[in-house]
Amino acid sequence: QVQVVESGGGLVQAGGSLRLSCAASGSIFKINAMGWYRQAPGKQRELVAQMPSGGSTNYVDSVKGRFTISRDNAKNTVYLQMNSLKPEDTAVYYCYADNVFGSRYWGQGTQVTVSS
Repeated sequence: QVQVVESGGGLVQAGGSLRLSCAASGSIFKINAMGWYRQAPGKQRELVAQMPSGGSTNYVDSVKGRFTISRDNAKNTVYLQMNSLKPEDTAVYYCYADNVFGSRYWGQGTQVTVSS
């Protein structure tokens, strides 16, 4: 049984910050990429940030300079530091973890709401 557990969502005012955490545990093999998607009401799910185990990072243009993804590989944990939050960032954020055999595991989602 594989678990991917997220935390850190909440309600903040525009300009504020949140840090999301996501830990993968259970009967899993070595994790390669980890990252974050988000989905706002009425919109498609989009990839926000990802970080392969090699250390590179990728961000959607709308969050560059504001969000930072990081990892603790020993704990199979990925973080998303979100600064200068905007109302447009309001969404359910989903963590994922990819193992070395190509399986993808998903978190349950955590709500981030940014008020004006």
